Amino acid sequence: QLQLVESGGGLVQAGGSLRLSCTASGRTFGIYATGWFRQAPGKEREFVARVSWSGGSIYYADSVKGRFTISRDNAKNKVYLQMNSLKTEETAVYYCAAGSRAGLSPLDYNSWGQGTQVTVSS
Repeated sequence: QLQLVESGGGLVQAGGSLRLSCTASGRTFGIYATGWFRQAPGKEREFVARVSWSGGSIYYADSVKGRFTISRDNAKNKVYLQMNSLKTEETAVYYCAAGSRAGLSPLDYNSWGQGTQVTVSS
């Protein structure tokens, strides 16, 4: 079984930066992409960014383009999300997910981490 563990969340002031990491362990066969999603209280889980296993296909939500960067290090089984110029409305639990499809929906992902809290203060 594939297991994903996020880390790097915390409290940051608006305009600041955080770097999240996702560490994978177990079986990775059949995984096409690893993505980041976030969910704020009372809201639906939303797509943030996705990177393919090869690193050749990257997608970002329009709201984070130019500010967030997703990357991966397959040798370490890690995926990163560098978040810059954070906004208060981006306070949420951030989840790492992996799946065999190239979609941007949570339904396209089979394995999920436990999430890491990101709080952006004013």
